[in-house]
Amino acid sequence: MTARALVTGPTAGIGKAFARQLAKEGVDLVLVARDEDRLTELADELRRAHGVDVEILPADLTDSGALDRVATRLADDSRPIGLLVNNAGASIAGWFGATDIALEDRQLDLLVRAPMHLMDAALKAMSRRGYGAIVNVASVAAFTPRGAYSAHKSWLVNLSLWAHLQYADAGVVVQALCPGFTRTEFHQRMDADISDIPDWMWLKADEVAAASLRDLRRGKALSVPTARYRALSTLARHAPIRLVAAAAKRGR
Repeated sequence: MTARALVTGPTAGIGKAFARQLAKEGVDLVLVARDEDRLTELADELRRAHGVDVEILPADLTDSGALDRVATRLADDSRPIGLLVNNAGASIAGWFGATDIALEDRQLDLLVRAPMHLMDAALKAMSRRGYGAIVNVASVAAFTPRGAYSAHKSWLVNLSLWAHLQYADAGVVVQALCPGFTRTEFHQRMDADISDIPDWMWLKADEVAAASLRDLRRGKALSVPTARYRALSTLARHAPIRLVAAAAKRGR
């Protein structure tokens, strides 16, 4: 595994699971999130537990200046980043067309514009060095018609799959990670009603991160954790669109 990784959105959920697992493997970290206090707390925990070097980079990735600072860090050859985990994300409780368009703009910036800019910086730096890996955290929602959020994730999956092929000869592996429902702060932050989601559909953040890293070592461009979600995603990609859309209406 690479000597240094940059993880966005590491203060909770899947991002924190990535940070902890990478630190356990001895990987130095650059942690990027809005909340400086939580970043500092996590960095101190990882330094104590695993003796790794941890930089913190407080940044709101919907802000152009902050995004540029993170991209500049990715391009720094004096302290090279070997792995980028594009994990930062959020969503809106409500369907596109009934939500505040300003909130949709912010979500577009966070879920599309930010990972695009960071991928761009990472691909240029990694291909120049001849090695590197990128994990773009998407969702199984990418395979279903479920409004703006699934459209953003579908975009990210498609760009990732293309980049994996395009930059393979440059020594860069790009993966789209597509988990299903995962127990994190994600749904609580968007104030979503998740009471009707059965227990069998829920994943743990640790198992999602572990599956992604296993698949990354195997050079897999698409990682869908657990057999049940691999089966569901296959059905979603091949079933009639009306059936998939009807099923997707049951949840955001």
